[in-house]
Amino acid sequence: MAQEPEWQNAQSIATTVSNLFEVPTKPIIERALSEGKQVYLPKTMPHRQMAFLPFSSYDDLVVSAYGIPEPVYQADLVERQPDLVLVPGVAFSTSDRYRVGFGGGYYDRFLAQYQGKTVALVPSIMEFADSDWPVEEFDMQIDKLITLD
Repeated sequence: MAQEPEWQNAQSIATTVSNLFEVPTKPIIERALSEGKQVYLPKTMPHRQMAFLPFSSYDDLVVSAYGIPEPVYQADLVERQPDLVLVPGVAFSTSDRYRVGFGGGYYDRFLAQYQGKTVALVPSIMEFADSDWPVEEFDMQIDKLITLD
């Protein structure tokens, strides 16, 4: 990931704290911080909205109702346009760059207003040639899929 131009050109990175079946994000977070990049993590909000807030320490995160460690909400720290968003999912189509997320539409709602770069790190088991799932009008394409072996 660090060799990708999207990463190299970004001063701010938005990612998640991964769960057991996602690409591990701890090394990504640590790399970004070591390179002087600002890291943002998502906070789920009412009405299936999401806000990205600065990561300061794993000790400062609280576990959401979904079991995901999140930053505490602070309105004046919300970042609406990080340089790069690493988008999670459970399935990704290489032909059209659509994904299946976790069912809440949080990322699609955020990405509909987002103007920066999006990248997904895709384990080969989650990679599909085509969208073998319904693509809805509100689904957002990812700019770049990076297949991991």
